[in-house]
Amino acid sequence: MSVTTQWIEITSAEGTFGAYLAIPHTRKGPGIVLIQEIFGVNEHIRSVAEQYAADGYLVIAPDLFWRHGHRIELGYDEASWKRAVELMNATDSKKAQADIKLAIDALKAQPGLDGRIASIGFCFGGMLSYNTAANGFVDVAIAYYGGGIQNQLDRADEIKVPVLMHFGEQDSHIPIDAVKQIAERFEFNDDVDIEVYPGAEHGFNCSHRDSYNQRAAVEAHGNTLLFLSQNL
Repeated sequence: MSVTTQWIEITSAEGTFGAYLAIPHTRKGPGIVLIQEIFGVNEHIRSVAEQYAADGYLVIAPDLFWRHGHRIELGYDEASWKRAVELMNATDSKKAQADIKLAIDALKAQPGLDGRIASIGFCFGGMLSYNTAANGFVDVAIAYYGGGIQNQLDRADEIKVPVLMHFGEQDSHIPIDAVKQIAERFEFNDDVDIEVYPGAEHGFNCSHRDSYNQRAAVEAHGNTLLFLSQNL
């Protein structure tokens, strides 16, 4: 299925920022706000947007680092990692949530939006996706290796929508004890699913990284599509 992509501009009280929009060949479908890793809306995130558009979703990926530079796009070498961490630490989470909400509003304005909206976030974006659920911005939330969720479990009772979390069993950034802590907190919430992938490291979904795990990535994508079809 061919998809149509473009950068659009979104206006906020502080200025304008870009968002990558991917539209399926049918021109209609449910929506996804795709939330970046710490490397910006780079080639990988754009390819993920296109993948979900090919699956029949209208996808928007807002540039959350726009206050620090125009469409910052990083790779995965040592210098990029250093810059990415600096950008993450300099990002105000409340402002990032406000940007995500504006992106959701822009998605709602698309004439082809047919259905509800989910958030899917990776790493830094996984935690932000968790918070979009707690803030009531989306109808479904999915978090891939969301770092720091274990430190925000005080928001668990605010989550009223279905949530799916993906973790790698061998994640060197998110200890398995943190995953267990999250699982225990949501043990009695039937709308929250947690999947742990054997042998998978942090960033297992990204084929541009050494930590890419093809089997885990495929299984997680399948689980995500099934979860979306059941809940969106």
